[in-house]
Amino acid sequence: MIVIHTKMTCTNLKEDFYRQFQKDVAALSSQISSLPSTPPASATRTEAIDACLAGIDRLSHDVKDASSYLPAYDQRTYSESIKALSEQLQNIRNTFSPPKKFSFKNRKKDAAVVVTPADTPPTQKTTTSDQSTTTTTTTTTTIPRPEPETPPSSTISHKSSAHITLPSSAAAHTTTSPTLSHLTRCVVNLSPCTNNGTTPFATLYLREISHSLIICGHVAGAIHITDVSDSVIVTACRQFRMHGSKNVHVYLHSASRPIFEDCHGLRFAPLPAIYMTPHLAQSENQWNQIDDFKWLKAEPSPHFSILPKSERIADQVWDNKLSSSDDVSPDTILNDFGVQ
Repeated sequence: MIVIHTKMTCTNLKEDFYRQFQKDVAALSSQISSLPSTPPASATRTEAIDACLAGIDRLSHDVKDASSYLPAYDQRTYSESIKALSEQLQNIRNTFSPPKKFSFKNRKKDAAVVVTPADTPPTQKTTTSDQSTTTTTTTTTTIPRPEPETPPSSTISHKSSAHITLPSSAAAHTTTSPTLSHLTRCVVNLSPCTNNGTTPFATLYLREISHSLIICGHVAGAIHITDVSDSVIVTACRQFRMHGSKNVHVYLHSASRPIFEDCHGLRFAPLPAIYMTPHLAQSENQWNQIDDFKWLKAEPSPHFSILPKSERIADQVWDNKLSSSDDVSPDTILNDFGVQ
C-alpha cells in the first residue's frame, strides 16, 4: 500500500531547502572556479558559462518558489549567496576579455534589476494562479546574460495541432532552460536529446498548455509548470513545481518532494520504463511524496491522487506509438494517450 504524505511542516521544508541550497551553491561555485581551465574562445567554454548562468537562474527561482515558507530574513540571506555567485562568475568572465568602456557605469546601473528566466521575453511577467495577485521577482542580484544568442530550439510557443520532436543533435544546447508555452493539442517530445542522462536541461518552463502530450526528458534542476490543463506530462527532474493547473496526468521521477498549489484533478504515476536510465534507477525517487501547499487540513488533499496501475499508459504504448509516429497526426497520438 502506498502511503501519501500530503503535509510537511514548515520546519522540515526550511531545513531541506537549506541543505539542498548549500549543496547547490557549493557545486556551482566549484563549477565557476573551473571555468579558467576550459579552452579559451571555444564552444566548450561558452557552454560552461551558459551552464553557470542557468544554475544561478535556477537558484533564484528556487528561492522564489520557497517564499511561502521561508522567512524574509532567510530569503535575503539566500539572495546574497546568489549575488555572490553572480559576482564570482562576472569577475572570472572579466579575466577572459578586457572590460568594456564605461563598464563601471553599466554595472552601477544594473544594481537593481528584474530577474527573469533567460528564455523569458523581457515584457513577460511570472504570475501565480491566484488572479488577484501578479508577481514579478525583483532582487538586487545582477544576473549576467549569456553572450551567444539562445538557440532557436530553446523556445516552443504558440502552436496548435503540432507534432514536435527535439532531435538528439540538439543535445549541445541542453544547458539552456527551454520554455514551452501557449500550446494546444500538441505532441512535444524533448526526450531524445536528454536520453543518455548526461545532457539534461538545466531548468524547464511549461506555461499555458492545454490538451497536449509533453514528454520533457531529463531536467537537472526544477521544472516549473503553470496553467496547464487536460494534458499528460512526462518528466524526470530534481524539483517539481506546478501552479494553477487542472486535469493533468503526471508521469514523474523526482529527486525531491513534488509541490503544487492552486491545482486540482492532478494524477501522478511513476516515470515509464522507456525513459529510465541507470542513473535514475539508482537515484532517490519521491514521485508519490506530494505536497499541496494550499491544503492545511489533516486529511489527504482532494486535489491529487495516484493514478491506478490499470489506468496508466502501458510501456509498450510509449515505445510503439511514439517511435512510429512521424507520419501520424497529433490528434491520433493524443487519442492513443487518452488526451481528449
